[in-house]
Amino acid sequence: MKKRKSIVIAATASLALAGASTIAAAGDGGDATVSVKAMADALHLVMDSDRTVYTKKIVNRLVKKEKVIKASEHFEDDKALVLPAQMFRFGAELVAKRSEKLPDVNFTYSLQSLWPINKQNAPQTPAEKAGLKYVVENKGKNYYTTETLGGQKYFTAVYADTGVAPVCVACHNAHPDTPKKDFKLGDVMGGVVIRIPVES
Repeated sequence: MKKRKSIVIAATASLALAGASTIAAAGDGGDATVSVKAMADALHLVMDSDRTVYTKKIVNRLVKKEKVIKASEHFEDDKALVLPAQMFRFGAELVAKRSEKLPDVNFTYSLQSLWPINKQNAPQTPAEKAGLKYVVENKGKNYYTTETLGGQKYFTAVYADTGVAPVCVACHNAHPDTPKKDFKLGDVMGGVVIRIPVES
């Protein structure tokens, strides 16, 4: 039963990303519906899980616990590990590049913060600003809205990005460009913004 459900959901994923607000698909005599919200939640679950594993199992272990290598935003020059935020951005950039060849797979995601070290990670749209503020003030809750950008309507979701390991908090608090130096483990440090185009 689980296998059949996952096949139906996988088959509807590209349709959800193409713009329908809810997707129905028939399979083995049953119907399944996937909402754009559920699709955004599923995408975030994968992103957040991968990022958490990289942060805890690789960066925190090798940098903080075993102290065998450092992590650096200048990782190539320093022969160091890529920072978790950079790894996330590189993934987002690769998805954007690959999706150019797949018009039915059209979504974007980014890591942003009200206290960005890199100013390009500051919120730009009213939805981003409202969403980041909401996830900071309502721990454990996500923010969902729609917005129109460049004539295209989007379903926009914002998810809290928390300090999951001591290495995250220490790095942010010590960075010379950080506007906030008192993060603690478990604090909301920013948010993941996922945008999926929907029909107007």
